[in-house]
Amino acid sequence: MKDIDEKQLISRLQDDNTRVAAFTTLVDTYKEALYWQIRRMVLSHDDADDVLQNTFIKAWTGLDSFRGDSKLSTWLYRIATNETLNFLERQRRPAVSLDEEESHVALTLQSDPYFDGDETQAQLQEAIGQLPAKQRQVFVMKYYDDMKYEDMSQVLETSVGALKASYHHAVKKICNFFDQLD
Repeated sequence: MKDIDEKQLISRLQDDNTRVAAFTTLVDTYKEALYWQIRRMVLSHDDADDVLQNTFIKAWTGLDSFRGDSKLSTWLYRIATNETLNFLERQRRPAVSLDEEESHVALTLQSDPYFDGDETQAQLQEAIGQLPAKQRQVFVMKYYDDMKYEDMSQVLETSVGALKASYHHAVKKICNFFDQLD
């Protein structure tokens, strides 16, 4: 992410004369980090793009309600998280077996032209894809984004202790996944 003066950007976002230019700066600053946050949850490039677009639409329409109680990044991550979880809920297929879900994750990764990872990366993504949505979100934020639990707590609106427990359970499930491959 680019370094920005957050107070100045917030001020520009609140001014009708500079709002559009400031929002462009906001998008340019956070789009890549948010994209990867979303992508690691939804797996598909096209789906991640759709969720990212919805995230920025929600941010634009919600600018007047941003009070500045949290950092812009925290506010955007919260919107992206909610949009991602809503997307995943809409995509949830009824009565799908674990084997079918595993094949769906593997096929999604294999057919994605933007995924260029090796076999181990594909297996890790498959393992992450099998986690419950909350554990997946916590794992992605901690493992890939190296986000602090305190920041995650603000984004996900849950306690640090619950986040640590979710991360621990996610790591354990991922380790078990790899143990079963041996």
